[in-house]
Amino acid sequence: MHSFDELLAYFEDNLKEQKFINEPEELYAPISYTLALGGKRIRPVLTLMACDIFGGNYKDALPQAIAIEMFHNFTLIHDDIMDNAPIRRGRATVYKKWSPNIAILSGDTLFAYAYQFAQKADKNIVQDILSVFNKTAIEVCEGQQYDLNFETRNDVSVEEYVKMIRLKTAVLFGASLKIGSIIGGADKDESEKLYNFALNIGLGFQLKDDLLDTFGDESIFGKKTGGDILTNKKTFLFLKALELAEEDTKKQLLKYYSSTEYNDEDKIERVKSIFSKLSVDTITETEIDKYFKDGIKFLESMNISRENKDELYKLAFKMIHRSN
Repeated sequence: MHSFDELLAYFEDNLKEQKFINEPEELYAPISYTLALGGKRIRPVLTLMACDIFGGNYKDALPQAIAIEMFHNFTLIHDDIMDNAPIRRGRATVYKKWSPNIAILSGDTLFAYAYQFAQKADKNIVQDILSVFNKTAIEVCEGQQYDLNFETRNDVSVEEYVKMIRLKTAVLFGASLKIGSIIGGADKDESEKLYNFALNIGLGFQLKDDLLDTFGDESIFGKKTGGDILTNKKTFLFLKALELAEEDTKKQLLKYYSSTEYNDEDKIERVKSIFSKLSVDTITETEIDKYFKDGIKFLESMNISRENKDELYKLAFKMIHRSN
């Protein structure tokens, strides 16, 4: 089996070769710009890796890996508009660099390209691939809508939040592996186990994001912490704190989130202080570990070699226990 780094290098080389039509420049320049911004590229490499695990030629899964990465970046372009986010990966977001209208159109075009690449498969499996791809695309949009709904609600539960991140984040990890496994020739039972492995790791991955945004080491995290607090994001930490807090503490926390009387640093420290008192950082770590262990149970039940299991275990461990 090829290592993650080998597959990543192969993917990066081939992604760079993708050329887009030059005109109208305002439509295609943002696409090239977005794909060149980089990122971890975990999802497309998972597609190549899954194909490799089941004995397929990983190169056969390249179109679908590109489709996954294009789809992921399409969601980021549109998310940044909805979140009013000016920066992505240290650079100006598409809507900031160009305009919201251009960002919408470029995102739509990138999604269309993603679909084009997704269907470049053997006729015997193309419908299975598109079925997973389409279902996932719908689920990701559902997750984003739930996330938007939460912005104006004060009664969001932890369970609702987990459902939202499962749809918005985790299902794409699952689809990445499932599509690769279909190309590699896996049977449905093995594909489903792989999907559930990724689903759990994806949930842990997002909870780790929540944790790092508040309690991460800025020198390692690569950006200032507390962004979720400043934008009043209803993260796992916030919702768990509301669930555990006494009435007075709950009122304080809600006041910090809704008030504009505090400067940024003060607001972050006050909210973090409540989180720490309630041990929500430790509780979140425990929850992350639970999802990791649940994912590994699915991995261990699979009928693949120990070497392949170990490679996926290492990747999952790295995703869950990262510092940035």
